[in-house]
Amino acid sequence: MNIRSDIVKVYKDVHIWIGIVSGLMLFVAFYAGAITMFEKPLERWATPPSALSAPPPLQRADALVDAVLAQQPKAAARWFVSVRPTADQPARVYWQERGKGRREFKEYGASFAADGSLQVEPTRKATVAQLVDTLHQLVGLPFPDAVARPIMGAVALAYAVALVSGLIVLLPTIAKDVFALRIGRNIKRLWLDVHNALGLFSLPFHIVIALTSVVFAFHDQFYDAQDAVVYPNGIQWGEEEHAVTPPGAVPLPVAELLRRVEVQLPGFEVQGFGFQREGDRIEATVTGLDLRHGTRARTYASTHLDPYTGQVDPHDLPGHMEPWDEAVNAFFMLHFGSFGGNPVRWLYLLMGLAGAALFYSGNLLWVESRRRKRRGAETPVQKRSAWALACLTVGVSLGCVAGISASVAATKWLPALVGDPKAWHTGIYYAVFAAAVGWAFVRGASRGAMELLRIGAAFTLLIPLSSLAGAYGLGGAWNHTGGWPVDATALAAVPVFLLLARHTRRRMRHGHDDSVWAAKAIPAS
Repeated sequence: MNIRSDIVKVYKDVHIWIGIVSGLMLFVAFYAGAITMFEKPLERWATPPSALSAPPPLQRADALVDAVLAQQPKAAARWFVSVRPTADQPARVYWQERGKGRREFKEYGASFAADGSLQVEPTRKATVAQLVDTLHQLVGLPFPDAVARPIMGAVALAYAVALVSGLIVLLPTIAKDVFALRIGRNIKRLWLDVHNALGLFSLPFHIVIALTSVVFAFHDQFYDAQDAVVYPNGIQWGEEEHAVTPPGAVPLPVAELLRRVEVQLPGFEVQGFGFQREGDRIEATVTGLDLRHGTRARTYASTHLDPYTGQVDPHDLPGHMEPWDEAVNAFFMLHFGSFGGNPVRWLYLLMGLAGAALFYSGNLLWVESRRRKRRGAETPVQKRSAWALACLTVGVSLGCVAGISASVAATKWLPALVGDPKAWHTGIYYAVFAAAVGWAFVRGASRGAMELLRIGAAFTLLIPLSSLAGAYGLGGAWNHTGGWPVDATALAAVPVFLLLARHTRRRMRHGHDDSVWAAKAIPAS
């Protein structure tokens, strides 16, 4: 395809500068987003064991609910019954009570003790998975949601523009360069080939992520515009039909509700039921997952249920929605990878890591393109802008990697040592992140990268080591028998980081000595 060189240059400049401005935030979003693909296994691995007795059989769940409502009046507003308790949600019955903040809730679980008395304890669901998800959603910015989310939306818009401009730049040489991977002394050419291949072959994935991120960031504004233009007089819902509860009616037992739901929704694996009081009537929802359909949430779907008859209203479930609702559901499904089960989750994890590599390599290309090359015997002094971006790229990217690993590694120890693990998880991440950025500027891009990769490997190795310590009950740590996939994944990542550190060291010693990646690279004053 022939495109005028001046047009290509304009799009190349757009692509480069958008990448420079937003690339590092996108690295954090993609690396953390890749980890969130297995948020539930991470939550199970990271949640301390419960002091509650084993959950009673489902047939006794109603007796447990009665005991909870009799002794815990605040639970009467809304309570939940778990069909299949897990390590991160071990109680059969649990509920939430509002905290000091508007969005703060304290969750409690209940069981029967051996003597039949009621046991109650605050649930101890780990917050490290929530931290990783927040880093993903807010592109790593340590600001309140109201401030960081519009910035994330602007970054996503810029990211979409960068995808289009990058594709236009690549079009004139796409037939020649698309499958090229020229390995040799020309490091810039190698990085360019890797960058182009990653960008082109993952383009559909990146377009989906960019567009859905914009929708998530500005959904309130979209709804406001829709109300003003399409529904200026408000949405006319019509007369709603309210079910009438017969006098003296009581909800069906939970075990019977489960049986009736399974008959109506074959293939839908029920996870639990939610109940709340509306006047003299109890409303209910059923939550679960059908692997045949993608879901709006990462790991579940829910819909209304009549607790008196067991009749399900399936219109909120994928596969039963109206076309418009299915389209909205598709936005969430495609962004979260919440379809196809674990094979799709692994694919999204690899695509997320490849996306992080795409942004990292883009910054490296900019640095290499501004390298002052040797013209004689004297080694040139590199531009301060190139040196600074190299250090910033190394510090932010590897600081994110090391910070997440350090925070996850601390999970097994914090509950026994501190009163607010959530604050400590956040503090550990940003402390390691800030230290890594400072370290990269002090040591330079090459030495900083090598050392931070080793530090990241050490923090990542601490993840399975903390589980090993928990297996022997050391220092208040613990270990769940089903948590080995997290440990195995972390253990597999360690040699990858060490191998990257080795290659960085080799390049530092034997690569171009007129590069910011050389051992003695010094910026211009």
